[in-house]
Amino acid sequence: MKKLNWGMLGTGWIAHEMGEALKRVNGEIYACCATSMESAEKYAEEFDVKNAYGSADEMFDDENIDIVYIATPHNSHYEFLMKALQSGKHVFCEKAITVNDTQLEEAVKLAKKKNLVICDGMTLYHMPVFKKMKEIVDSGKLGPVKMIQVNFGSCKEYDVTNRFFSKELAGGALLDIGVYATSFSRFFMKSKPNSILTTANYFETGVDETSGIILRNPDGQMAVMALTMRAKQPKRGVVACEDGFIEIYNYPRGDKATIVYTNDGHTETIEAGEAAYALDYEVEDMQNYVLNGGSEEYLTYSRDVMSVLTDIRKQWGMIYPFE
Repeated sequence: MKKLNWGMLGTGWIAHEMGEALKRVNGEIYACCATSMESAEKYAEEFDVKNAYGSADEMFDDENIDIVYIATPHNSHYEFLMKALQSGKHVFCEKAITVNDTQLEEAVKLAKKKNLVICDGMTLYHMPVFKKMKEIVDSGKLGPVKMIQVNFGSCKEYDVTNRFFSKELAGGALLDIGVYATSFSRFFMKSKPNSILTTANYFETGVDETSGIILRNPDGQMAVMALTMRAKQPKRGVVACEDGFIEIYNYPRGDKATIVYTNDGHTETIEAGEAAYALDYEVEDMQNYVLNGGSEEYLTYSRDVMSVLTDIRKQWGMIYPFE
């Protein structure tokens, strides 16, 4: 695959994982930027990055950059996404790509106007095993999809100063882990959910700590999601069809799933890809989108997911201070 010039915005732990993936897939990282020049230079030295910048605007002005990767807190995604697009850059942004659907729709409109690709870092869209699962479900082999169940529990350490619990940084379970569960659900539904039932408990800082969410679409398919941020749950997803179901654990970076057939209970294992290379698949797909197109289906999923997440927060009456 042709090498592309990536500019890394942010140098935290996920940017380090993405840095490793970019080195493996793309061979190099062209530029990086952090909140301080010292951090940018440290990252540049670690990953042999050609150009280090101390401000996002300075990096966006570099005409040689093809793709900007955004790895900053949720509340800053929209600002950097729009600036990168205005500068003529394709954008790969960590999830959640924005904090609400209005922001995302504005970014989509600008990207289309400038003929640029935007994509979010939803690993499961790019994992090979999910592509296999989707083929099996869409083939009708298991009959129509009736119900989807998704759990995600992440026991974050009690720390009111951590970004996970900060309303000012768009913290809470919904945008951090709920985006995975909602993306899983939408990926296997024929259409966008148009009916939502939900309730939540809140952490002392005002962000959502636990929630239960039920989705239903016009095709009569339902999804039930359970999210927790101060208790552990298995990352488990089930796609239940008339003639069998597919079950997958650790689904955000899954590489193995099991089909159970209803008529006789026999099982079949699906394996594809490797969890350790989850971000490699993201890089490969993003570069393919930029070079050859084909990102439209996944962008539709991202838009539907963000619309659902926004509607959920509206039901909760939860607004971030900067909105």
